[in-house]
Amino acid sequence: MSKEQILADLKTSVETWNIKLAQDATNAAINEGISIGEIIGDGLGKGMEVVGERFDKAEIFLPQVVAASKTMEAALKILEPLMSKGEGALKGTVVMATVEGDIHEIGKNVCCAMLRGAGYNVIDLGCDVTAQDFIDAGDENEAQVLGGSALMTTTLEAQRELVQAVKEVEAPYKCIFGGAPCSQAWCDEIGADGYSETANEIITLVDKLVS
Repeated sequence: MSKEQILADLKTSVETWNIKLAQDATNAAINEGISIGEIIGDGLGKGMEVVGERFDKAEIFLPQVVAASKTMEAALKILEPLMSKGEGALKGTVVMATVEGDIHEIGKNVCCAMLRGAGYNVIDLGCDVTAQDFIDAGDENEAQVLGGSALMTTTLEAQRELVQAVKEVEAPYKCIFGGAPCSQAWCDEIGADGYSETANEIITLVDKLVS
Protein backbone atom coordinates (compact mmCIF):
# COMPACT_ATOMS: atom_id res chain seq x y z
CA MET A 1 0.00 0.00 0.00
CA SER A 2 1.34 3.45 -0.90
CA LYS A 3 2.17 6.08 1.68
CA GLU A 4 -0.51 8.36 0.18
CA GLN A 5 -3.13 5.63 0.57
CA ILE A 6 -2.17 4.95 4.19
CA LEU A 7 -2.36 8.66 5.09
CA ALA A 8 -5.71 8.91 3.27
CA ASP A 9 -6.99 5.92 5.29
CA LEU A 10 -5.85 7.56 8.53
CA LYS A 11 -7.70 10.76 7.61
CA THR A 12 -10.84 8.84 6.59
CA SER A 13 -10.80 6.76 9.78
CA VAL A 14 -11.13 9.87 11.96
CA GLU A 15 -13.71 11.51 9.67
CA THR A 16 -15.86 8.38 9.84
CA TRP A 17 -14.91 7.47 13.44
CA ASN A 18 -13.83 4.01 12.24
CA ILE A 19 -11.60 2.70 15.03
CA LYS A 20 -10.63 -0.53 13.23
CA LEU A 21 -9.54 1.38 10.13
CA ALA A 22 -7.54 3.78 12.33
CA GLN A 23 -5.74 0.90 14.04
CA ASP A 24 -5.06 -0.96 10.78
CA ALA A 25 -3.83 2.18 9.00
CA THR A 26 -1.63 3.16 11.97
CA ASN A 27 0.01 -0.27 12.02
CA ALA A 28 0.47 -0.10 8.25
CA ALA A 29 2.05 3.35 8.59
CA ILE A 30 4.50 2.10 11.24
CA ASN A 31 5.40 -0.91 9.05
CA GLU A 32 6.04 1.42 6.10
CA GLY A 33 8.32 3.58 8.25
CA ILE A 34 6.12 6.69 8.03
CA SER A 35 7.17 9.15 10.74
CA ILE A 36 4.93 9.80 13.75
CA GLY A 37 4.78 13.47 12.79
CA GLU A 38 3.33 12.55 9.40
CA ILE A 39 0.96 9.94 10.83
CA ILE A 40 -0.51 12.53 13.21
CA GLY A 41 -0.09 15.70 11.16
CA ASP A 42 -0.82 14.50 7.61
CA GLY A 43 -3.18 11.64 8.47
CA LEU A 44 -5.14 11.63 11.71
CA GLY A 45 -4.89 15.39 12.29
CA LYS A 46 -6.23 16.17 8.81
CA GLY A 47 -9.27 14.04 9.61
CA MET A 48 -9.79 15.93 12.86
CA GLU A 49 -9.61 19.25 10.96
CA VAL A 50 -12.48 18.11 8.74
CA VAL A 51 -14.45 17.02 11.82
CA GLY A 52 -13.89 20.46 13.37
CA GLU A 53 -15.01 22.27 10.23
CA ARG A 54 -18.14 20.11 9.97
CA PHE A 55 -18.92 20.73 13.64
CA ASP A 56 -18.56 24.50 13.16
CA LYS A 57 -21.07 24.30 10.29
CA ALA A 58 -23.45 22.21 12.47
CA GLU A 59 -23.24 19.30 10.00
CA ILE A 60 -22.26 17.01 12.88
CA PHE A 61 -22.66 17.32 16.64
CA LEU A 62 -20.83 16.60 19.90
CA PRO A 63 -21.29 12.77 19.89
CA GLN A 64 -19.61 12.59 16.47
CA VAL A 65 -16.73 14.83 17.61
CA VAL A 66 -16.22 12.64 20.67
CA ALA A 67 -16.35 9.51 18.47
CA ALA A 68 -13.72 11.02 16.15
CA SER A 69 -11.57 11.90 19.16
CA LYS A 70 -11.86 8.34 20.50
CA THR A 71 -10.82 7.01 17.07
CA MET A 72 -7.80 9.30 17.18
CA GLU A 73 -6.98 8.14 20.71
CA ALA A 74 -7.09 4.47 19.60
CA ALA A 75 -4.48 5.28 16.95
CA LEU A 76 -2.36 7.32 19.39
CA LYS A 77 -2.37 4.36 21.80
CA ILE A 78 -0.59 2.27 19.16
CA LEU A 79 1.91 5.11 18.66
CA GLU A 80 2.51 5.61 22.40
CA PRO A 81 5.46 3.18 22.75
CA LEU A 82 7.21 4.98 19.88
CA MET A 83 6.34 8.42 21.30
CA SER A 84 7.77 7.54 24.70
CA LYS A 85 11.11 6.96 23.00
CA GLY A 86 11.06 10.65 22.22
CA GLU A 87 10.04 10.46 18.58
CA GLY A 88 6.97 12.56 17.87
CA ALA A 89 6.14 13.02 21.54
CA LEU A 90 2.90 14.81 22.38
CA LYS A 91 3.07 18.49 21.48
CA GLY A 92 2.42 19.80 24.98
CA THR A 93 -0.03 19.82 27.88
CA VAL A 94 -3.18 21.93 28.14
CA VAL A 95 -5.35 22.21 31.26
CA MET A 96 -8.99 22.77 30.25
CA ALA A 97 -12.05 23.53 32.37
CA THR A 98 -15.20 25.60 32.64
CA VAL A 99 -14.53 28.48 35.03
CA GLU A 100 -15.82 28.87 38.58
CA GLY A 101 -19.58 29.35 38.86
CA ASP A 102 -20.32 27.88 35.43
CA ILE A 103 -21.49 24.33 34.75
CA HIS A 104 -21.75 24.35 30.94
CA GLU A 105 -19.38 21.82 29.39
CA ILE A 106 -20.30 21.07 25.77
CA GLY A 107 -18.04 23.67 24.13
CA LYS A 108 -15.17 22.81 26.44
CA ASN A 109 -15.61 19.08 25.77
CA VAL A 110 -15.41 19.67 22.02
CA CYS A 111 -12.24 21.75 22.46
CA CYS A 112 -10.71 18.96 24.57
CA ALA A 113 -11.54 16.43 21.85
CA MET A 114 -10.03 18.67 19.16
CA LEU A 115 -6.80 19.23 21.13
CA ARG A 116 -6.40 15.54 21.91
CA GLY A 117 -6.95 14.84 18.26
CA ALA A 118 -4.23 17.33 17.37
CA GLY A 119 -1.72 15.52 19.58
CA TYR A 120 -1.93 17.39 22.89
CA ASN A 121 -2.08 15.94 26.38
CA VAL A 122 -5.30 17.44 27.74
CA ILE A 123 -6.11 17.58 31.45
CA ASP A 124 -9.89 18.15 31.70
CA LEU A 125 -10.88 19.44 35.15
CA GLY A 126 -14.60 19.55 34.36
CA CYS A 127 -16.75 22.54 35.34
CA ASP A 128 -16.99 25.14 38.13
CA VAL A 129 -13.21 25.21 38.54
CA THR A 130 -11.39 27.85 40.62
CA ALA A 131 -8.34 29.79 39.45
CA GLN A 132 -6.26 28.03 42.11
CA ASP A 133 -7.35 24.60 40.82
CA PHE A 134 -6.28 25.61 37.30
CA ILE A 135 -2.85 26.65 38.58
CA ASP A 136 -2.45 23.53 40.76
CA ALA A 137 -3.27 21.28 37.79
CA GLY A 138 -0.85 23.27 35.64
CA ASP A 139 1.90 22.77 38.20
CA GLU A 140 1.20 19.04 38.65
CA ASN A 141 1.14 18.33 34.92
CA GLU A 142 3.84 20.75 33.70
CA ALA A 143 1.28 22.38 31.41
CA GLN A 144 1.99 25.19 28.98
CA VAL A 145 -1.58 26.45 28.51
CA LEU A 146 -4.64 26.96 30.72
CA GLY A 147 -7.95 27.13 28.83
CA GLY A 148 -11.08 28.45 30.55
CA SER A 149 -14.58 28.37 29.09
CA ALA A 150 -17.42 30.64 30.28
CA LEU A 151 -20.94 30.28 28.94
CA MET A 152 -22.63 32.91 31.12
CA THR A 153 -21.95 36.64 31.19
CA THR A 154 -21.86 36.46 35.00
CA THR A 155 -18.93 34.01 34.95
CA LEU A 156 -16.72 36.03 32.56
CA GLU A 157 -15.13 37.70 35.61
CA ALA A 158 -13.72 34.30 36.59
CA GLN A 159 -11.63 34.42 33.40
CA ARG A 160 -10.16 37.76 34.52
CA GLU A 161 -9.47 36.25 37.95
CA LEU A 162 -7.53 33.38 36.37
CA VAL A 163 -5.29 35.79 34.41
CA GLN A 164 -4.67 37.80 37.60
CA ALA A 165 -3.95 34.67 39.66
CA VAL A 166 -1.39 33.44 37.10
CA LYS A 167 0.32 36.86 37.12
CA GLU A 168 0.34 37.03 40.94
CA VAL A 169 2.23 33.75 41.30
CA GLU A 170 4.35 34.56 38.22
CA ALA A 171 3.42 31.21 36.68
CA PRO A 172 4.59 30.61 33.10
CA TYR A 173 1.16 29.60 31.78
CA LYS A 174 -0.55 31.06 28.73
CA CYS A 175 -4.24 31.71 29.43
CA ILE A 176 -6.76 31.22 26.64
CA PHE A 177 -10.52 31.62 26.76
CA GLY A 178 -13.74 31.01 24.87
CA GLY A 179 -17.47 30.67 25.31
CA ALA A 180 -20.60 32.42 24.08
CA PRO A 181 -20.21 35.75 25.96
CA CYS A 182 -16.43 35.82 25.51
CA SER A 183 -14.79 37.84 22.71
CA GLN A 184 -11.40 38.95 21.42
CA ALA A 185 -12.04 42.41 22.88
CA TRP A 186 -12.75 40.90 26.30
CA CYS A 187 -9.60 38.76 26.16
CA ASP A 188 -7.56 41.84 25.20
CA GLU A 189 -9.09 43.77 28.11
CA ILE A 190 -8.22 41.15 30.74
CA GLY A 191 -4.74 40.47 29.33
CA ALA A 192 -5.37 36.91 28.13
CA ASP A 193 -2.94 35.25 25.72
CA GLY A 194 -5.57 34.11 23.27
CA TYR A 195 -9.23 33.76 22.30
CA SER A 196 -10.82 30.89 20.41
CA GLU A 197 -14.22 31.54 18.88
CA THR A 198 -14.71 27.98 17.61
CA ALA A 199 -13.44 24.56 18.62
CA ASN A 200 -11.53 24.32 15.36
CA GLU A 201 -9.60 27.56 16.01
CA ILE A 202 -8.22 26.31 19.32
CA ILE A 203 -5.67 24.03 17.65
CA THR A 204 -4.05 26.86 15.66
CA LEU A 205 -4.11 29.07 18.76
CA VAL A 206 -2.45 26.51 21.03
CA ASP A 207 0.05 25.51 18.33
CA LYS A 208 1.13 29.17 18.14
CA LEU A 209 1.46 29.54 21.92
CA VAL A 210 3.50 26.39 22.57
CA SER A 211 5.76 26.51 19.52
